[in-house]
Amino acid sequence: MNAPDRYERFVVPEGTKKVSYERDTKIVNAASFTVEREDHTIGNILRMQLHRDPNVLFAGYKLPHPLQYKIIVRIQTTSQSSPTQAYSQAIDDLDKELDCLKKGFEDEKTRFEEKLRQGY
Repeated sequence: MNAPDRYERFVVPEGTKKVSYERDTKIVNAASFTVEREDHTIGNILRMQLHRDPNVLFAGYKLPHPLQYKIIVRIQTTSQSSPTQAYSQAIDDLDKELDCLKKGFEDEKTRFEEKLRQGY
C-alpha cells in the first residue's frame, strides 16, 4: 500500500524537534509553533487553554495536510506577555489539570475497589 507506516504518526524522527518556534515578522507579539506528531486532539485542547489567558488576543491551530503529522499553533498576545510565555503557561496549566484529573480518577477507582472488597 501507499499508506505511511503507522509509527510515523507518533514517533518523532531522530534529529527533529518536537516543538519549533517561528516569530511572525508582520504582526507584533505573534508567533507560530510547529508541534510534530500531534493532531486535532492536542491542537484543540491547547487552543482552548490559550483562550483562557487574558493576555492572548488570538490562538488557533491548523493541520497543514492529513498525511503530515504536525500541527501549527498561532498565538498573538498583548504587550504584557509574549507568545512563548503564553504557550509555556498553557502547557503548564494543562499539565496541572491532567494531574488533577488523573488523581480524581485514581481516587474514585480506589473507592470502587474498596466497595467491591466489602461486598457492595
